[in-house]
Amino acid sequence: MKLQVSDRMKAYEEGIFQLLNEKKEEVEKSGRKVYNLSVGTPDFPTESHIIEAVTEAAKDPANYKYALKMLPELAGAVIDRFRKRYHVELSEKEITDVYGSQEGIAHIGLSLCNPDDIVLVPDPGYPIFSIGPSLAMADVRTYELKPENHYLPKLSDIDEEICRKTRFMIVSYPLNPICKIAPDSFYEELIPWAKKHDIIIVHDNAYSDIIYDGHVGKSILQFEGAKENCVEFYSLSKSFCYTGARMGFLVGNEYLVQNFKKLRSQIDYGTFLPVQYGAIAALKGPDEGVFKRCAEYQRRRDALCGGLRKIGWNIPDSEGTMFAWGKIPEGYSDDVAFVMELLEKSGVLCTPGSSFGKLGKGHVRFALTMPVEEIEKAVDAVAESGMI
Repeated sequence: MKLQVSDRMKAYEEGIFQLLNEKKEEVEKSGRKVYNLSVGTPDFPTESHIIEAVTEAAKDPANYKYALKMLPELAGAVIDRFRKRYHVELSEKEITDVYGSQEGIAHIGLSLCNPDDIVLVPDPGYPIFSIGPSLAMADVRTYELKPENHYLPKLSDIDEEICRKTRFMIVSYPLNPICKIAPDSFYEELIPWAKKHDIIIVHDNAYSDIIYDGHVGKSILQFEGAKENCVEFYSLSKSFCYTGARMGFLVGNEYLVQNFKKLRSQIDYGTFLPVQYGAIAALKGPDEGVFKRCAEYQRRRDALCGGLRKIGWNIPDSEGTMFAWGKIPEGYSDDVAFVMELLEKSGVLCTPGSSFGKLGKGHVRFALTMPVEEIEKAVDAVAESGMI
């Protein structure tokens, strides 16, 4: 018998992350220290009041049934959070829960577009931005993010015929992997431009609480007219170290949110109730932990980016996210080969930029997932490797 699978699976072969993990294990087995700055998993402990809320809810047998929907208390906590944090008023019908932004972005295209509709995604950009629309059989097109335009899309350069066929556009700032923020003027241009072309904007707002140098992360819904054609994914993963719990939300235009909610009702039975109670505790609890983690990420950024610049590798300061991004050193052309050699010679593991799109080639991404002292040791190891 010949087993056949879908053609789309050819695009999802195990890629660079599997190769990096295999190489990491090889180096570790040799007894050498590995400074793993490749994967963006927060290393801070989840705050005790969140854990206690999950634990208490998990003791109640009634909480093991299908949730079916978001708890009203959780919807209220999201409403309060957006009012307090972003000065945005939401109604319950403008909110639905998702299993983290990754799952939401993976599926939202199924609710928004038909096969061959164009979807615009950033290059460089996080891989799920392209993978999600491809699952909906969309025609995925990239818009370029280049330093000469401050890593913002040049909307006037997008062909009118492409605009006419575009159903939605994914935007995210601060953006993983390039670690740049966007000024208010960008959103003030984007929203009316998208309305003019009947384009829906899907904003991934995963990192607005991890932003540096006195800047304040914002929601796209803060800008005039946004609710007419915009929705936003808001996640608890990075802000509250609730990563494994998989708790996020889609908020914004009521019709689009309810349309997505209808789709998700066909594929799941709601978020596990103890996870919802933990989310309520996170959203209603104090924000001191969020501020402290952001400050610590900034110290790590300074140690990594500043430290690498001191030894001759020009990695610019990250403006936001829990990552840093920069070009590979002069004398190297292949970012994948460079990353493998860096790991072999220094024990420092980062991610090749080509994993994030064509314009990512020749770059690397570092995750700020180690204490300052360990990052300083990693910088020393790079210096001692003789590669810079």
